Amino acid sequence: MATLPTMDKLTVLPVPGFGAEDVVVDDSGVAYTGTEDGSVFALAAGGRRIDLVARTGGRPLGLELLGDGRLLVCDGNRGLLAVRPDGHRDGRPDVLVGTVHGRRMRFCNNAAVQGNGDIWFTDSSRFYGVDQWAAELVEDTRSGRLLRRSADGAVEVVLSGLRFGNGVALAADESFVAVAETAARRVVRHWLSGPSAGTTDTLAGDLPGYPDNISRGSDGLVWVALASPTDPVVERVMRAPMLLRRVAWRLPETVRPKPKRTVRVLALAADGSVVHDRGLPGDGFHMVTGVREHHGRVWLSSLNQAAVAHFDL
Repeated sequence: MATLPTMDKLTVLPVPGFGAEDVVVDDSGVAYTGTEDGSVFALAAGGRRIDLVARTGGRPLGLELLGDGRLLVCDGNRGLLAVRPDGHRDGRPDVLVGTVHGRRMRFCNNAAVQGNGDIWFTDSSRFYGVDQWAAELVEDTRSGRLLRRSADGAVEVVLSGLRFGNGVALAADESFVAVAETAARRVVRHWLSGPSAGTTDTLAGDLPGYPDNISRGSDGLVWVALASPTDPVVERVMRAPMLLRRVAWRLPETVRPKPKRTVRVLALAADGSVVHDRGLPGDGFHMVTGVREHHGRVWLSSLNQAAVAHFDL
């Protein structure tokens, strides 16, 4: 995986808002994304029709489908929300989880929904919010968490100390839940059943870039968005003393390391082997933060773009 692989033509679909961070696709082929102004949009008819379906009042990040017709929204500012894209309640969200153990979540990021109704989701940092994601990456506070909200509404912290805990996905048989650690460039696996139940290991490590959102595709694979290739400068800074790390992210933006302009996604089997590795230079679309495979079409989203994109396997 040393060289950038290639994919077929990338189709870019503009949306009326910047920062379309994640994307999810329903059974009818409608794609949903959320933008930095708090809007959630639905793209139908191949992107020819775009409707505003909700406003969260915060910053929508990860999106998932709930079995009752609602859309699950990880709002970086407000927590775990649910909205009805059919216009019920005028798009106003229900707050499912806003605080954990009496403290407000700082950076609710991504989620996966289990068949029994449990919701697995990440709070990426105890110190920084989504607007300061670069600070969390560089300082490497190791304060990210994987949480579970059970169907009865109870919330528990399952994993803590994650290095920028980010994307979440369940195995096809729900035997494990996977979570991306952006700063560690790996995807860890927490076993839910079988002889290893309750233990945590690595599904895929030493990734060729920084993993962001992950998702299980209709093909049963775990798809991983790599927001940027590995940056030697960032790697050196993360190994420096904390004082230097804090100074580094406070430098003027013009001299800070920036994500490289590429598009790259991986698809992992349950044993961690790479099934697909697709990418191209980020000339018209870059910094892929979300990926969703849906019946052979791979949808992409980006924190840095006013668009989503897709290519066909």
